[in-house]
Amino acid sequence: MPEMLRTSPNIIITGTPGVGKTTHCQQLAQNSGLHHLDVNAVVRQHNIGESSNDPDDPNTKIVDEDRLLDCIENDLEEGGQIIDWHACDLFPPSMIDLCCVIRCDNQMLYDRLKQRNYDDKKLQENMDCEIMEVLLQEARDAYDEEMVVELRSESTEDIDSNVQRLESWIKQWRKDHGKEEAADVEAKGGEGKKDEDDPMFLHG
Repeated sequence: MPEMLRTSPNIIITGTPGVGKTTHCQQLAQNSGLHHLDVNAVVRQHNIGESSNDPDDPNTKIVDEDRLLDCIENDLEEGGQIIDWHACDLFPPSMIDLCCVIRCDNQMLYDRLKQRNYDDKKLQENMDCEIMEVLLQEARDAYDEEMVVELRSESTEDIDSNVQRLESWIKQWRKDHGKEEAADVEAKGGEGKKDEDDPMFLHG
């Protein structure tokens, strides 16, 4: 088996819009020192999303997944990424160490999406996605069973508990892969500029 080059794990945090993905990512990044990789921000920055032909939802972007992976591939190889997006199966299993699917109560999710002013069609599509466990199944189809974990997100206590569990998992991952010392050096060095932060990365 080849040596693991990355000194910190790559973690996907996915789920239906409104379940609390970004809140988890931000808090985990702050506590762990890993980098919050906001895929929506990368898509906007590099203009790699095309407008949908759906007249009912013209603001929806169809993402060019190949260009997206080109943009973030180096960061995934380096490791230490908390990937924040509503899909997971495009990321190669060889570059992913854990996939967390955030879930919440259906009525609570409905209320959250209503507060975001989702129209009826978009709201129903997202509710159907959550009820049918679409993203959970997507994760289970894409990655080994031991790599997928389902986390509830219905209160601040849930989020705090989930983040603590993930911090413990990160520490154990580093220990298991002999990366504790390298991770300490990495943390002291601070974050450098990431490829996805450079708007010219895909055009150079």
